[in-house]
Amino acid sequence: MGWSRLHGLFAVYKPPGLNWKHLRDTVESQLLKGLNAEKRFTPQEHIRFLLAPTEENERKELTLIATNVPVLSEHPLVRGLNYTSVKVGVGHRLDVKSSGVLVLGVGRGNKLLTDIHNAHLTKDYTVRGLLGKATDDFTDEGRLIEKTTYDHITQEKLSRILAVIQGSHQKALVMHSNLNLKTQEAYEMAVKGLIRPMCKTPMLITGIRCLQFAPPEFLLEIQCMHETQQLLRRMVHEIGLELKSAAVCTQVRRTRDGVFTLEDALLRTQWDMHSIQKSIQKVAPRVEAELKKCQTVGPVQRGLVGQPAS
Repeated sequence: MGWSRLHGLFAVYKPPGLNWKHLRDTVESQLLKGLNAEKRFTPQEHIRFLLAPTEENERKELTLIATNVPVLSEHPLVRGLNYTSVKVGVGHRLDVKSSGVLVLGVGRGNKLLTDIHNAHLTKDYTVRGLLGKATDDFTDEGRLIEKTTYDHITQEKLSRILAVIQGSHQKALVMHSNLNLKTQEAYEMAVKGLIRPMCKTPMLITGIRCLQFAPPEFLLEIQCMHETQQLLRRMVHEIGLELKSAAVCTQVRRTRDGVFTLEDALLRTQWDMHSIQKSIQKVAPRVEAELKKCQTVGPVQRGLVGQPAS
């Protein structure tokens, strides 16, 4: 019963400082623990004729007596554990310094991870930046390269830079989708945000805005695809340069991965079989609906590729 409900996708919250491989191994161990604890050993009995002493006429003699004896051939100490391995797959990974939503798959869910990857779904991040210095790895923990002033930077100037970034990436998205936006169908897809690249592309930003601006600190919200966390840190560095200053990234946190949000992400205390089973059942309808939508939109987009304007 336990294994039959362990096929699908679920999300966990990865804290900063934890390697995704260690997280996966921990989840696998917890699932094995839950699966093996679920089936309790109840020994069956069979009848054996055993020698036992009897007293007849004041003489002790051995005779065969029918006795119920437990069958131990199925005991865990004899046959071993029922489950010795379970494969947990990892979706879009997070590096050690990053935190947030990490999607995992178990059982038949490993194939769904491939389907999700091929759907080119967007992800949301909150990214914190710090103005006034540059480092060799774009983080505040890296080797300091330079210090700069930032008194001249305003939220309006930052917002203008972000608008330019979003505009250039939206043009790149249209280019990689190979669509002619002069057609009515393609234009409607673009308005609804349904355009997807036809293949693997460089990082694409579909939306970016400033949530907080309190110099030297600022907080960005970014929607993107095909990113890495290091590319997001580099972008903070480049934003600092565009503002004629410098900036480092102090935090990268994924708040959404496709249909999975922070509300779906299981905390470390919830990485047990029961919680994972409930999470799989909860998100399964959303995953199925999103994949069906992608299967519908994909052929439509491919049919519009290279189509002349009407």
